[in-house]
Amino acid sequence: MSGIAEFIAVSLDCPEPPVLAAFYAAVTGGEVTYDTPEAAAVKLPNGLDVYFQGVAGHRPPTWPEGDRPQQFHLDFYVDDLDKAEETVTGLGGARPDFQPGGDRWRVLTDPAGHPFCVCLRQN
Repeated sequence: MSGIAEFIAVSLDCPEPPVLAAFYAAVTGGEVTYDTPEAAAVKLPNGLDVYFQGVAGHRPPTWPEGDRPQQFHLDFYVDDLDKAEETVTGLGGARPDFQPGGDRWRVLTDPAGHPFCVCLRQN
């Protein structure tokens, strides 16, 4: 079965696109390819793009529940959960208290408060 579209990117609303682009470029080893106060983009090593769109008055999602649900999240493979958490928090991200993944994955948040998961790579 053939589709009619090819997935190329995901766009995240945020308060400061350049800040989030720099964060995800550092986390993934990607490259910032577009960078303005209103919008930014990162080309990931696998060729996909992540776009960041500035939204005035952006309010981060509350996680794991609350009045602003998560709505989506990104997942990344890593070789070491502790090292990934250390890197993410060193770049301005955070680790929420609620952690449902046990030793298989960890929920972290980017500097704008979007939750994402780092998942232990299956060898």
